[in-house]
Amino acid sequence: MPEHATPDMRLTHLDSLGNARMVNVGDKAVTRREAQASGFVVMRPATLDAIVGGDVPKGDVFATARLAGIMAAKRTDELIPLCHRLGLDGVNVTLSALPPDRVAITARVAVTARTGVEMEALTAVSVAALTIYDMCKALDRSMRIGDIQLDEKSGGRSGHYQREKQ
Repeated sequence: MPEHATPDMRLTHLDSLGNARMVNVGDKAVTRREAQASGFVVMRPATLDAIVGGDVPKGDVFATARLAGIMAAKRTDELIPLCHRLGLDGVNVTLSALPPDRVAITARVAVTARTGVEMEALTAVSVAALTIYDMCKALDRSMRIGDIQLDEKSGGRSGHYQREKQ
């Protein structure tokens, strides 16, 4: 059992025999739910300069990655097997150049539904990062994607969560 788990915690995506199942959320209350996730793409300084300067042959890296992240959030249920299909109220993907060598990505997703949007926020960040890699790989194959994490979530039975600042 993980050290943060308590004896009464159970994995909701497993049935009594340990088989994967989709959780029935039909009896849960419809509430406003939001989640924010973040991550980084670390690269050579020259690659970041090319992105900021608009000198990447494939085009506007930030605009393309932003759209990819939004589209990915909307299709998370097609990528993650046990996620519920959600009609998202909004998705905001922000990309920021952090000289000398990284791009920060943040995604904030909102829905009014019976289940949360943590996976949608995490998926948006992941696909935005992969898009940056794809668009810049001819310039820098050594890029590293990392630190993808849930920063905050609100709504639902489990309430508010915020990652501690480090």
